[in-house]
Amino acid sequence: MIRFDKFTLSNGLRVLVHKDQSTPIVAFNLLYDVGARDETENQTGFAHLFEHLMFGGSINIKDFDIPLQEAGGENNAFTSNDLTNYYATLPVQNLETAFWLDSDRMLSLAFSEKSLSVQKNVVIEEFKQRYLNQPYGDVWLLLRPLAYTSHPYKWATIGKEIAHIERAEMPEVRAFFEKHYGPQNAILCVSGNVDMDDVNQLAQKYFGPIPAREKYVRSIPSEPKQDSYRELTVKRDVPAHAIYKAFHMCERAHPDYHAADLLSDLLSNGHSSRLQRSLVKEQGVFSEISAFIMGSHDAGLFVVTGKIADGIEVELANNCIDIELEKIKTELVGDHELQKVKNRLESTQMFNEMTALNKAMNLCYYELLGDAALINCEVEKYNEVSPVQIQRVAKEVLQKKNCSTLFYLSKNKV
Repeated sequence: MIRFDKFTLSNGLRVLVHKDQSTPIVAFNLLYDVGARDETENQTGFAHLFEHLMFGGSINIKDFDIPLQEAGGENNAFTSNDLTNYYATLPVQNLETAFWLDSDRMLSLAFSEKSLSVQKNVVIEEFKQRYLNQPYGDVWLLLRPLAYTSHPYKWATIGKEIAHIERAEMPEVRAFFEKHYGPQNAILCVSGNVDMDDVNQLAQKYFGPIPAREKYVRSIPSEPKQDSYRELTVKRDVPAHAIYKAFHMCERAHPDYHAADLLSDLLSNGHSSRLQRSLVKEQGVFSEISAFIMGSHDAGLFVVTGKIADGIEVELANNCIDIELEKIKTELVGDHELQKVKNRLESTQMFNEMTALNKAMNLCYYELLGDAALINCEVEKYNEVSPVQIQRVAKEVLQKKNCSTLFYLSKNKV
């Protein structure tokens, strides 16, 4: 069990403290409740742009990285469709440096035209390198709008198109910051050999004076229930044909989420999983195949994807996936098979919670879901899933009318 303390500042900042006496390193994790789903359709990529802008200097600190490095620390950040997370690790005696740095950029970024121009160019180059000039890089730029018609999950975190970042102007950027990057929209966790009172004093000293901003209330359109099969075929200069099948599934907080996660593990987690054993090892239809869930806060996607082996017809490969999915819908999963994936998942969960940084990240994440204490309930929720629930979820999710298929074909293959 991960034990923690929690308090909330008058400006709305939620602070979690996990005492871990086993490490001289302290983790400082600051999560903002903003992601790509909070953008408008004609201004996408802003949350990811801010991931970069937040390192471009703030009102009192010209360079974020140098003071942290001088304090023996490291830092980074990531953005998803649901959240933005900034994190740092540093010697416990230098924890105050992290409070100083992150509070200053929450107070006010150094909004300069130079910084905006530099970071826009960085993001544009990342868009080109990772999504346009890399084999299979544009898959999610194609699959998301195929699967989603209304919800902002229909664009990737990087954005819909480069032009949205190119056209970003200072007034729009400032407005996005004021709307989302205030204390009332953030969760901080400090994990390491720290005392609750010390963290409280530092939080009050550095974050307490930052005024709360108007609370952002989401109004995101719900994705209508998909009632007919969709597909898209594209040809690209890639080494092998690939298939991507996306099925709509429940949101992260739904009671069926854990069953859907185990269902994906039954299909492809490990060499003895169903898709690996049947379609890669035994039949040789695919060179690689996987099933996974997106883990989205709102209703997400259950994805099955594979690279087709040389000489195999695309239609045959697609039919083979459908046959395997039909089996798990019609035949009850055995207790031994289900327990095996539960055990693997539990060991992964325990491994992921070994470091102070992972604990800090996870505590912030579960607090965002509603309560940080949920972190101690996950294994139990997975263990409660039954073969009957697995079958029911498979029947509900893995329907053809609920599927959007992207056939990503190689120009070099017949």
